[in-house]
Amino acid sequence: MKNFVKYTSIALLSSGIFFSFMPFPTNGKALFNEQDPQKHGIEIILGAENNTAYLHQLKGKKVGVVSNQTGVLRVKGNYTHLVDYLISQGIEVVKIYSPEHGFRGEADAGDKVKSGIDEKTGLPIVSLYGNNRKPTKAQIADIDILVFDMQDVGARFYTYISTLHYVMEAAAQNNKKVMVLDRPNPNAHYIDGPMMKPENKSFVGMHPVPIIYGMTMGEYAQMINGEGWLDGQVKADLTVVPLKNYTHQSRYSLPVKPSPNLPNDQSINLYPSTCLFEGTNVNEGRGTTTQFQVYGSPYLKNMPYSYTPKSMPGAKEPKFKNEVCYGEDLSNAPFQTRINLQWLITAYKNNTKQPFWTYNGKKLWIDQLAGTDELRKQIEAGKTEEQIRATWKADLEQFKHVRKKYLLYTD
Repeated sequence: MKNFVKYTSIALLSSGIFFSFMPFPTNGKALFNEQDPQKHGIEIILGAENNTAYLHQLKGKKVGVVSNQTGVLRVKGNYTHLVDYLISQGIEVVKIYSPEHGFRGEADAGDKVKSGIDEKTGLPIVSLYGNNRKPTKAQIADIDILVFDMQDVGARFYTYISTLHYVMEAAAQNNKKVMVLDRPNPNAHYIDGPMMKPENKSFVGMHPVPIIYGMTMGEYAQMINGEGWLDGQVKADLTVVPLKNYTHQSRYSLPVKPSPNLPNDQSINLYPSTCLFEGTNVNEGRGTTTQFQVYGSPYLKNMPYSYTPKSMPGAKEPKFKNEVCYGEDLSNAPFQTRINLQWLITAYKNNTKQPFWTYNGKKLWIDQLAGTDELRKQIEAGKTEEQIRATWKADLEQFKHVRKKYLLYTD
């Protein structure tokens, strides 16, 4: 991605977490593309950094923080975790709630995460990706407000928005307040993909939205509330602390990996397209250092690139571990402004071993990721990318109309 400084690795111990940093914008500032109305170099102020908007609301309250390793903010030029910052400001944090990958963001995708104790603060950590994904009445009984601060990447199947749903639902059902400290969405610059159909509802797709919805967490929380998507159409007592100096076209380089297999800006930009390979017999780069930036399989023919997935942190058992995979290297692919289906179509056409599609339990995983069985059937029928994309148009226009009601920032 042009204009970014070279990759750096910075160690930051906060709440016992080691942060491996990704490429960060020059001077720690947001970079904007040509369409963005703001000037180059204007600094984005995170919701967590917009402290005058929320600290007074937390004074005297028992606070539960829903966060992970991405919940960092700049304090006097240095990064610190939100939990540490709130404690330093005299806020009574009584509990931490962690999503998929855990509070430190080290668990493999899909791995159950255990509850525990934060080593630095001694606070209890309640896993929302273990025995339950929705906070129980007992787990939030001793708090007044749940503060949600996690970095999303803007894809429907990225499970942090599902955690947001369940946190809001639990809060609404137990008369607790919810505060979302907003963060940029690195894939907010477009809206694309098939809509999720009710029969494919799962933790990787809970709402009738396209794969790429073009909203921040704060905006999405407002939509969950406003559209009545919580159980029984209950409404959460919701406060969103907004970003400053941000538009949906703002280019923002995340300071911390949002999950173990999204190591840099390129992986995050390609993720909405290459994550679809998780529903196939093709490896999507897990077990390499170019996760979601390559794809391959022992069963693809006439492909220009090869690699061998290995066991590594965040991918202990990658698909086709220790087997040579043939496919494509996308690590230098141009910046994506729509979901790229051609890679998936190419792999399907070059596949030599069936089944190409894989199961998640009794359901085809691709249908859950896509939110519909139509994409799979269209590829099987030999439809072109443009023919498939044309079938999304009406749903996308309808969604944009709904989305508009909840926006806090301009497109």
